[in-house]
Amino acid sequence: MKKLIEGLHRFHAGYFESHKELFEKLSQGQHPRILFITCSDSRIDPNLITQANVGDLFVIRNAGNIVPPYGATNGGEGASIEYAITALGIEHIIVCGHSHCGAMKGLLKMSKLEDQMPLVYEWLKQAEATRRLLKDNYGDLSDEEVLPIAIAENVLTQLENLATYPVIRSKLYQGKLALHAWVYNIESGDVLAYDPLSHDFVDLETRNAPPEFIYDLKPTNYYRKVSGNLADKTDNSHGSQNTPKSSPMSKQLQETNKINTVAENYPRSNRLSAEQAERIYKGSY
Repeated sequence: MKKLIEGLHRFHAGYFESHKELFEKLSQGQHPRILFITCSDSRIDPNLITQANVGDLFVIRNAGNIVPPYGATNGGEGASIEYAITALGIEHIIVCGHSHCGAMKGLLKMSKLEDQMPLVYEWLKQAEATRRLLKDNYGDLSDEEVLPIAIAENVLTQLENLATYPVIRSKLYQGKLALHAWVYNIESGDVLAYDPLSHDFVDLETRNAPPEFIYDLKPTNYYRKVSGNLADKTDNSHGSQNTPKSSPMSKQLQETNKINTVAENYPRSNRLSAEQAERIYKGSY
């Protein structure tokens, strides 16, 4: 506590004094444009990693950065989401997972949680879609191997859960809202973003989709070959019947050769069989 109290004094005498105009403006109301949903983990600081100013982010935090589907629970997540969209006019939602997530470790060992941490056990039931996807599609991997996949897949599951909220569904339909999936790596400080076109988590600056790409819940998959070369065909397994085998985007991916920007520890189709890649969203459709 002594350290915190000293910090409060430094804040008031330093940062607050030099930003009085900002805090005076904030006292009149908040106008964030980004809803940032992340884990309660003490190692994650949304404002620090984004270098956002006070008032820039509207933040929801809980164990595992979980968004319960609409109507599943009366917790604060749904109320905060509804307020952010309706009252604050939020235009972007970021769901940010992180490496070494304790909640995802718990999700992989649910049977051990029920007696030791019953409340955590009940909460993680909200991530059953992620757990089932991992069990059905990555059952041959060890816990250590599957953890990074669990972290990334869980973030994508939360985007799908967000779309079950009527207010979000409506804004997505109008093109007035963008959903983003991020994974923060504690060791390196890097943030990877989901690219719906390459179906990978890639560096923010190098993803193929525009920064404000609206997640449509049925991303086109551009498979990468086991050899490490970019694939020259697309996957039509999610209902896209009009996509040619050699699309302009596919050619662009080959020309730019962005394979090296993909993180080694996150899901990528050259680490999965074609069958696994096709099933990656099986639990969502």
